[in-house]
Amino acid sequence: MINHPCDYIKYGFPLGNSVSSKRDLTITKVATQLPVVGAPSLETEIMGNRNHVAWTSVRQERWEGELAVEGEIPLWLNGTYLRNGPGMWHIGDYNFRHLFDGYATIVKLQFQNGHLVAGHRQIESEAYKAAKKNNKLCYREFSEAPKPKNFLNYIGNLAKLLSGASLTDNANTGVVKLGDGRVVCLTETQKGSIIIDPDTLETLGKFEYSDLLGGLLHSAHPIVTDTEFLTLLPDLVNPGYLVARMEVGSNERKVIGRVNCRGGPSPGWVHSFPVTEHYIIIPEMPLRYCAKNLLKAEPTPLYKFEWHPNSKAFMHVMSKASGKIVTSVEVPLYITFHFINAYEEIDEEGRVIGVVSDCCEHNADTSILDKLRLQKLRSLSGQDILPDARVGRFIIPFHGSPCGKLEAALDPNEHGRGIDMCSINPNYLGKKYRYAYACGAQRPCNFPNTLTKLDLVQKKANNWYEEGAIPSEPLFVSRPGATEEDDGVVISMVSQNNGGGYALLLDGSSFEELARAKFPYGLPYGLHGCWVPKK
Repeated sequence: MINHPCDYIKYGFPLGNSVSSKRDLTITKVATQLPVVGAPSLETEIMGNRNHVAWTSVRQERWEGELAVEGEIPLWLNGTYLRNGPGMWHIGDYNFRHLFDGYATIVKLQFQNGHLVAGHRQIESEAYKAAKKNNKLCYREFSEAPKPKNFLNYIGNLAKLLSGASLTDNANTGVVKLGDGRVVCLTETQKGSIIIDPDTLETLGKFEYSDLLGGLLHSAHPIVTDTEFLTLLPDLVNPGYLVARMEVGSNERKVIGRVNCRGGPSPGWVHSFPVTEHYIIIPEMPLRYCAKNLLKAEPTPLYKFEWHPNSKAFMHVMSKASGKIVTSVEVPLYITFHFINAYEEIDEEGRVIGVVSDCCEHNADTSILDKLRLQKLRSLSGQDILPDARVGRFIIPFHGSPCGKLEAALDPNEHGRGIDMCSINPNYLGKKYRYAYACGAQRPCNFPNTLTKLDLVQKKANNWYEEGAIPSEPLFVSRPGATEEDDGVVISMVSQNNGGGYALLLDGSSFEELARAKFPYGLPYGLHGCWVPKK
């Protein structure tokens, strides 16, 4: 129980969601599969060891082929869906320990005139190339660090860490299309920004920032539109955050403003953040970066972070135009990886009176990080150990109150008390919106195993579920010319417990299945994606 003057209400209503079943499908598009391209399999884990393919390293470095499609791909869907994620969890005989550690695998689904070409390829970061060459870990990953040979080697490793030289550039978290067309894969280290070719998936080189802002880390999820790139840079020395903007076609970030932390010995983790039309919202979580844990060679219970509930939790709102702080409010303790969206509340006279911000909130429960250890994901399948989560709604007033609210935007039982990996119609970024798409839970489960469409007005959820399947983040693509918010398709990739997997298309409105296309083999679980329209 969280005791706080702005404490939220916990919900306990019975399950009331609807589950859409798979439609009867016929094969309407059949294409000849192209030959496998690339190196022999790097897989060291035997597929028959009963590990779900979602948690098994990708079978080979590279593959491309046209897939047979069951159902009907809308003819207007022309472009490429890209998905990034940690797809290789071993090097040599050494197996990584955490979901976030693996070397990046970029996957594509190219849609054109009802046909689908798929492919995947390893992102050739320096960390990945060094590991392949030396057959061992050479850079610090999320929970992994190279083992020092002796004390002097350990001291040298610390010096490399402080300079950033030993931090990974393994860009295994997200992928974004910049306004000038460049496609960049990202992770939380600034050096882990890598440009790829969206058609061939070839690694083209580093995305080098040309400014002098410095620092080692940034938000893994910048806000990217056709006109700008917004990011947060945590300051670990003088606790706070720099808010920066990069213009289209530029590599130079320019500071909009700075937020000083109101609590704690260091900044809170900023994996993502939301914006409205006129404001940037900077979260300050009590799950804070920890320099002491960063220096350790072995993972701590909270990895690179520490939980500081006494430092409290805050939400800061900054003007995009002036860089000034409009308000900073204390809110109940929270943990979130992913913000969904935010918008401004307007009174009858047209004045902004506050901001509403939604996120996938884990009930201030730090155990979610531990539940993502690969050993637990592999061995505890089917056990109901997924920590509860909800759509957390922050209500941030502008009238001078020191306190904001945090409540559930809808009954968490609607989506199985599990929620993460979210997307919206990008045309509604920073605006009042109704629908969001995410991964939810059909319990018992140890990981989100459904796709859910959230109706935040009717406060209902419509869920897609298939036994034994683990879908990755649903990405919404709006139909050209659409006037309704949910007029489009939802794309996801699904890993199956029989070792298989497929691409999945759902109707954005009805949430019924439109099409699926089976991969030649199942792919590991991926994280975040983006849509690259056909030129």
